[in-house]
Amino acid sequence: MGVNDYPAEPWDLHGHAYVGVWLVPRRAAPPPHHHGSKQIRLFGRTIVMAAFFRYDEPSPLTYDEIMATQLVREGLKPRVSITHIWVDSPASRDGGRELWAIPKELAEFDRVTDQSYIARDIGRLRVIGKRMLPLRWPVGFRLAQDRDGEAIVSPVTGRVRIGIVRGTWTFDRNGELGFLHGRRPLLTLTIRPFHILFGHR
Repeated sequence: MGVNDYPAEPWDLHGHAYVGVWLVPRRAAPPPHHHGSKQIRLFGRTIVMAAFFRYDEPSPLTYDEIMATQLVREGLKPRVSITHIWVDSPASRDGGRELWAIPKELAEFDRVTDQSYIARDIGRLRVIGKRMLPLRWPVGFRLAQDRDGEAIVSPVTGRVRIGIVRGTWTFDRNGELGFLHGRRPLLTLTIRPFHILFGHR
């Protein structure tokens, strides 16, 4: 592949991730990427997740990523909506946009150790400790993104091992994830490792 080429779907992805979960007041939360989707709320608040992902070999592309997502529904069907996302791979950016209408942008990342994850001018996570659960779990959901007013729905399936994390999230007050600045997550999970298929076969 050339520097800006990307693989056909599905992407066979391997790596690890850290995911924080917040309940954000309705007025502070951004809208879903596909405006035909409705936010799923808990106690009147929007369920928002922010995550650092690291995609390692044998993934077809290896790169770092930070994203913000919401739980939404189309009618009664639950979906995930990616509202903000940055990567350090032009190929991942281009593939995400063209295959699945994911609004990927480029950013610079620093990962000094497996306890420190930084997306410059966006956010960071300092991991203090974690406790892994013993089993690997199947996972499956559908992503709903917007392309010219049409919902682009893409499947995600795989197996993950989950752990509970103690850590500290910080977000740039003036950045696009500034709506999470100063807010404490309900919990933080690690997914380590994961193996997922992203997109249609």
